Amino acid sequence: MRTPDSILPLCAEGLCFSAGDVEILSDISLKITAGAPTLLIGANGAGKSVLLRLLHGLLKPSAGRVFWAMPTDQAVRRQAMVFQRPVLLRRSVLANTLYPMALAGVAPEERNARAEEALTLVGLADRADDPARKLSVGQQQRLALARAAALLPELLFLDEPSASLDPAATRAVEEIVLKLAARGTKIVMTTHDLGQARRLAGDVVFLHRGSVLEQAPAEAFFQQPASATARAFLRGELVW
Repeated sequence: MRTPDSILPLCAEGLCFSAGDVEILSDISLKITAGAPTLLIGANGAGKSVLLRLLHGLLKPSAGRVFWAMPTDQAVRRQAMVFQRPVLLRRSVLANTLYPMALAGVAPEERNARAEEALTLVGLADRADDPARKLSVGQQQRLALARAAALLPELLFLDEPSASLDPAATRAVEEIVLKLAARGTKIVMTTHDLGQARRLAGDVVFLHRGSVLEQAPAEAFFQQPASATARAFLRGELVW
């Protein structure tokens, strides 16, 4: 398996996105580098989820581009995404974990071992034969993370994966995120929870009204943000 530093940085240059006449993102340029998780933060409507989808390739930009710094013939890009509300198949926990690997062309003889490892990682190995849709909401999100982990992505996009979860389930998701990061997966994640951003982030991308105002190491951002807008946001005083 290639490590993320062999394929990163992932770059955005002059990135814009509009829906009809509404401009959602404007002239965004940034680099996603290897290392600890990158957290995209900002007020509701700042454009975090749209930016995540553009970086993953689910949306096409209105202008600008997303590209890898390394030429395409030198790296295999393996990336995955987990959403706030996972869509599960009407199958067992194990079958839900195996199915994306089949779509991705993983060799049949590798799939069961990968699935077992991924389910163990998220604490669901003992639920492998249970119907996925009978899991609790928190367990379903852990299953979504297992499905992504089984693909061995170098880059994993997470769109507010714990936004609808209680504190215990949120803590479980955060522990999985840190385990994935520790084993070499680069995490790019949106959150509206500043406490979560402080716990997880290696660096922070702060968005406001569709623009990136700051990208900085997490410690520096939270201790001394460069912009008045970011300072107001951290104080809970930012007015959209």
